[in-house]
Amino acid sequence: MIYLLLSIASSSIIFVVFKLFSRFKINTLHAIVVNYITASTLGFLLYQGGVAASSIPQQDWFFNAVALGFLFILIFNLMALTTQRSGLSVVSVATKMSVVIPILFGILYYKESLGIFKVSGIIIALIAVYLASVKSKDGIPFKKTTLILPALVFLGSGIIDISIKYIEGKYLNTGDLPIFLTSVFGTAGAVGFLIIGSQMLRKRFTFDAKNILAGICLGIPNYGSMYFLVKALRHDTFDSSTIFTINNVGIVMISTLIGITVFTEKLQLKNWIGIALAVISIILVSLS
Repeated sequence: MIYLLLSIASSSIIFVVFKLFSRFKINTLHAIVVNYITASTLGFLLYQGGVAASSIPQQDWFFNAVALGFLFILIFNLMALTTQRSGLSVVSVATKMSVVIPILFGILYYKESLGIFKVSGIIIALIAVYLASVKSKDGIPFKKTTLILPALVFLGSGIIDISIKYIEGKYLNTGDLPIFLTSVFGTAGAVGFLIIGSQMLRKRFTFDAKNILAGICLGIPNYGSMYFLVKALRHDTFDSSTIFTINNVGIVMISTLIGITVFTEKLQLKNWIGIALAVISIILVSLS
């Protein structure tokens, strides 16, 4: 349970860092690239196994890690594009509602148990995520012309969660997790550098040291969120569908409360209802 709580805490810190980006006018892309390099370096420093760097490409999980790294940077760019065209609320809901994908995967592929408490908790959790995430009075302003972008964010975020669970169960040994995450984040960082390189060639790049500091501040909790989530998935206390539900709903709940207390955000009645439902869903899923 402690790993799950640490994953939720790490992801909630990521929310705080992202909120500070706008306040300090951080270049998000540049900070994201530094974040991946920071997370990759952290994984390398924490690795205590006997795998030499030259033999990493020969590991069974290596190409899965590379693919996951490409997916990370791709989904980030899709999220940025969706935010520009449809707004932050659309991205928030699409990302968080994607929890339904790993939940269904765990139930269908791993034959995880179902019961009245779990089913009720999952349904309430999805309602809670929507209500807590939508800050506008009119709900989500979906447009048919831009629906494909949030749909891709929804699908991509869900695939990332499925991949993490699948790779963890099939390929990773006990001590491989830090070096696996190093490969994932390192790939995402390398792709990000190529994007920045193209900006430099087009003379659209401006160096600012605060972007590096922001990326470091983001990279540490980003590594922690992934590391602790995988550790939680390895534990026998809960199955994966329960862990993903509690993790996702917990992040939404804590992030919303941080928004109130730290950033003095004004919540509507439906946001408070979402928080209350989040607590109920966690209790029901845990009881299952």
